[in-house]
Amino acid sequence: MFIETIRHDRVVVALGLIGVAAVSWLYLLAGAGMDMEPMQHGVMTMHPQIPDWNISYLLVMFALWWVMMIAMMLPSAAPMILLFAAANTKAARSRSAKVPTSIFAAGYLLVWGGFSLLATLLQWGLSSACLLDTMMQTNSNLLAAGLLIAAGAYQFSPLKTACLRHCRGPVQFISQYWQPGRIGAFKMGLIHGTFCLGCCWFLMALLFYGGVMKLLWIGGLALFVLIENRAAG
Repeated sequence: MFIETIRHDRVVVALGLIGVAAVSWLYLLAGAGMDMEPMQHGVMTMHPQIPDWNISYLLVMFALWWVMMIAMMLPSAAPMILLFAAANTKAARSRSAKVPTSIFAAGYLLVWGGFSLLATLLQWGLSSACLLDTMMQTNSNLLAAGLLIAAGAYQFSPLKTACLRHCRGPVQFISQYWQPGRIGAFKMGLIHGTFCLGCCWFLMALLFYGGVMKLLWIGGLALFVLIENRAAG
């Protein structure tokens, strides 16, 4: 009976993750709330003039970045979230109530929300300096080269290695960082989200190289992150 409960909870959580990821990708495919031309060859075409940055446009861009991060990162985070759901069900046998898995996921997504805000502000700065075109892709060869070199160097840094070890070892993460209760689950989500951010933030910065509005580039980075996080440590 207990094993069936764990399986049922994992199925419910898995379906929820699939639903959230699907809605996120559909939002991007629909133009992410921006004034877009029909997509061709995996590229969403904006009007030739870059919009003025105001509060409304900043909020739209923040929503774009956050939803894009959810679409890109949720598949690689799914094993950790599913493992938390199973461990949470097991731990609930000694408690009166079970902590919703969504609380753990909320901590994870909040970290990427913070990154999305910083990325939006960075995009604002680059756009104001005329370093981005209408596809939110850098038009500066110097900046493009700097992004590629820095991202490549970070891939081999000790910080990247340490963060990736936690992302690849969900069982070890649960053993080391388990905290009971709703606040504990939220803190665990924040911690795991921070490790995940430490693995991938420079890769996400490459969106300014390949184009924030190019879905093939977005999908390629998401696939790379998924393969890297699931590779043997």
